[in-house]
Amino acid sequence: MNPGDGQGYDTDERYGGAGQTRTRLPGDDEAYDTTRRSMRPSRSLITVVGVVVLLIAAIAFANQGGSPDTPSDARGPAPSETAPTGTRPVDTTTSGIPTNHPRTKQGAESAAANYAVALVSAEIIKPRQRTEIIDSVFVPEKKGELRKKFDTAYSDRFLSNLGLDENGEAASGSTYVSRTAPVGTKARSFSSDRASLEVWCTGVYGTAGEDSRNPVTSDWFTLNLELRWVEDDWKVESFSQSPGPAPVNGDNRVSPADEIAKAVEGYGGFTYAR
Repeated sequence: MNPGDGQGYDTDERYGGAGQTRTRLPGDDEAYDTTRRSMRPSRSLITVVGVVVLLIAAIAFANQGGSPDTPSDARGPAPSETAPTGTRPVDTTTSGIPTNHPRTKQGAESAAANYAVALVSAEIIKPRQRTEIIDSVFVPEKKGELRKKFDTAYSDRFLSNLGLDENGEAASGSTYVSRTAPVGTKARSFSSDRASLEVWCTGVYGTAGEDSRNPVTSDWFTLNLELRWVEDDWKVESFSQSPGPAPVNGDNRVSPADEIAKAVEGYGGFTYAR
């Protein structure tokens, strides 16, 4: 939900800026933007703090690959930037978010993908879960500032505009949806202490319900994250987002609200790995 440069987060012209401008929370010209994207008139409210609000059942990048004893010529070509490495994902979590990623380039890419899912999830809009996400994902010196920024962004008025109560819950008969699925990762730069990465994502966002003012729609965007090695894991120091790359929309049949709600409730998410 927030993209940025360490002091603020970037967004694109669909979210209130031009190109990649600084993202800001409501009423804060130096922080983060709450208008994630103009999902048609109703969609402009769906995200906050850059790219926020979601978690979706998508395609896991935890490719199993061959065992260490398998001859290299039997495993196929070596992994590249566009191919999964075969490295298994981490098996530990904090507040449901994968943690303890290895101090490697692959570990940083895996962390970036997993954090993208958490930062743009339905959980981050809920006060208790939001605090847990911030504590799990960000570097220590950013946590206090971000709690205040996010709390201001997700005001009761903002939640009401989304059709949610003060706890971020949808009205009876409706389901709030915000799920992001990483499609791929790329490391722009890497060292043992810092990593600059891109995560290409798609996702579904909105409220599934017969009277919804924000129907569930899909989006494509790239999340840019600056990670730093701290507390024995990769943590987010800043992040920004830009639109696309987006494919041509298919001619899929639009599902009714109850079908979308059942899918969200019935399909779980994944742990991602490079």
